[in-house]
Amino acid sequence: MKKLLIALAMCGLSMGAMAQETTADPTLKHSVATNSFWSNWFIQAGADWNAFYSNQEHGQGLDRSPFKKFRATPGFSVAIGKWFTPGLGLRTKFSGVWGRNVIDEHKHDNNHWTLNENVLFNLSNMIYGYNETRVWNFVPFVGAGINRTCDYNRYAMNLSAGILNTFRLSKHVGLYFELGWNWAEPDFDGNVNGNPNSDSRVWDSHDNKLYAELGLQFNLGKSTWNKTPDVDAIKALSQSQIDALNAQLNDANAENARLKSLLAAKKDEPVANDVKAYYNAPLSVFFNLNKYNIASRKDLVNVKNLAEYAKENNSNLVVTGYADSATGSAPYNQKLSERRAETVANELVKMGVSRDQITTEGKGGVKDLSPVSYNRRATVKLAD
Repeated sequence: MKKLLIALAMCGLSMGAMAQETTADPTLKHSVATNSFWSNWFIQAGADWNAFYSNQEHGQGLDRSPFKKFRATPGFSVAIGKWFTPGLGLRTKFSGVWGRNVIDEHKHDNNHWTLNENVLFNLSNMIYGYNETRVWNFVPFVGAGINRTCDYNRYAMNLSAGILNTFRLSKHVGLYFELGWNWAEPDFDGNVNGNPNSDSRVWDSHDNKLYAELGLQFNLGKSTWNKTPDVDAIKALSQSQIDALNAQLNDANAENARLKSLLAAKKDEPVANDVKAYYNAPLSVFFNLNKYNIASRKDLVNVKNLAEYAKENNSNLVVTGYADSATGSAPYNQKLSERRAETVANELVKMGVSRDQITTEGKGGVKDLSPVSYNRRATVKLAD
């Protein structure tokens, strides 16, 4: 029996540590590390019905029914306990019984009390994981303690085992139903002689008590379990994030290499046609009313760039002059437009373009643009 008790206790310690509930957050878990000394205490108070079987009755053929008056009697109990993990706890229990000394089929009183220490194993949490709102918990227990017979003023050691069923009514109140067995030394009932006809070392050679108990359980203070960081899960999550970042970095490096390769290939392609298309859009130089001198030298900035290109590529330029048709006669506007073209051509020559590369023409008075002043201009472009 002692070996069984030690084995069950070690099993409860190991299973209680492992049987934590899996949560939605992978970096948190229920852990005994969060259980302070003052957490997860409980008290119990209940009434029980007891049936006594003595070692003296062996061989007498007495009725074994637990409801016979010569062996059945009521009792009460109070207990205090603490859960150290969701699966493992300890309980100190005091029971008082208006007991029986069973030696025949007549009632013989043997009032006594029992003080036991029990190891509790919450198999519901161990097997299915911790759940603070679970209605029913299945809790086997084993233990040991001492009996005192008040009628015979004797003490006797005992072992105990049973099943505790708890039912959640609220966060701090529950109902419990317990079935148990106390196995006591043979002089528990005051009879020190025992039964010489008994050769059994378990039942018939000792005094036994079976009981069924119903009562209330009160959870004191904090009765649930906190979640603490799961170091292994955090490490795994951190590594997965590092792997994801490394994958993104590798993708970025591959994209950079691809772009560099494209850029190197583009450097070997001819670009003259692209530049010509850019400069072939007409560049405008504007003039004041009835004037053929340039209104703003700023208009020549882009013209100078085009002149540089024409020199480098030996390209021809076309300069076209305009006047607005809203003022002046047609012959006057024709002459004015030609002079404006010549003015811009002269500027191109000053910029280093050969006069032989420049063609000028005048379009006279026009009304192509709005407002009217935008028609007082000359344009420069590459010859087609």
